[in-house]
Amino acid sequence: MLALIRERQGKPPAPQPREIEAVRAHLSAHTLNPVPRDGWAPLARFRERALSLASTLDDVAQRTDVPAHVAAYLKEHGLTLRAVCWRELLELDWQASGIGVEARAGRSDDLVGITGAYCAIAETGTLVTLSGPDTPPSVSLLPETHIAVMDAARVVPTMEDAWQLMRVELGSLPRAVNFISGPSRTADIEQTVTLGAHGPYRVHIILVGGSS
Repeated sequence: MLALIRERQGKPPAPQPREIEAVRAHLSAHTLNPVPRDGWAPLARFRERALSLASTLDDVAQRTDVPAHVAAYLKEHGLTLRAVCWRELLELDWQASGIGVEARAGRSDDLVGITGAYCAIAETGTLVTLSGPDTPPSVSLLPETHIAVMDAARVVPTMEDAWQLMRVELGSLPRAVNFISGPSRTADIEQTVTLGAHGPYRVHIILVGGSS
């Protein structure tokens, strides 16, 4: 569809360097939209907002502590000790905590998905994930339980800050940027909020390096 639009505009199928540079210059010169007052501490605000959205939170001092905390969470809720995960997390010692993991895209029969997160937004308690070959969105979207391993140092104040971080660090965006604000929910039927209607019933966030 986008290619057809470009064709109707008399443009080549793919953006040329001059066109890309013009877009970047426009974005750099654009005045930031108004943002809420952010006198709050980002990490404290993120915790508050995430909990209000029915996410749950856990803190670990370092990344190597993650498997033990995941195992404790799964056992506490009577969940399976098997999960699908992003490739970056496969290096952790899951076996020592009794968890079997596979690094691949999620399937409809997967019950637990474990991902990282690109950053998080304090203003809304939202996780930001980026799609890619090693970070398939299906790992967070299909399982009933989504566990996100989040670096506490990458909590930014607002959504505008998240987009700016992506522009600076990535240059160009991936195919999909996903914003995850707690478990999936809907109120389509009789305006009654139901969790897990279109995705996970549970979102559990493990903050690495965020404990005071």
